[in-house]
Amino acid sequence: MVDVGDKAVTRREALARCEIHMKPATLALIQKGKIAKGEVLAVARVAGIMAAKRTSETIPMCHPLPIEVAGIEFRAKKGGVLEIDALVRVSGKTGVEMEALTAVTAAALTVYDMCKAVDRGMVIAAVRLIEKSGGRSGLWRR
Repeated sequence: MVDVGDKAVTRREALARCEIHMKPATLALIQKGKIAKGEVLAVARVAGIMAAKRTSETIPMCHPLPIEVAGIEFRAKKGGVLEIDALVRVSGKTGVEMEALTAVTAAALTVYDMCKAVDRGMVIAAVRLIEKSGGRSGLWRR
């Protein structure tokens, strides 16, 4: 792990995004709450938040962080695309990019798991960092 002992505590925030491409009919079932496993977006939101909080247990060199905010948002797009955003914030000595990326990925995997019975062809794509702020390097935007 990187030694962050001498770094200043600052407010650090990261926004990550990914997409899940699926049949438009699958997205319609999600929106109508008709997926047999339950409320897909509610469960995926919880999965993403939990993943953000436990990132250091999955990614070997990540520091455990006292997450202050972890939020997941969903947007349905045309053509059967579900866009997922994760916003994570901490006051700490290291950034939360990995937590945000882990959160969107876990949320997307949860959507896949809950919907695979009706659409095995779903594709999780374009996992990326959109923005990060705080620390020595300041603001970065894609």
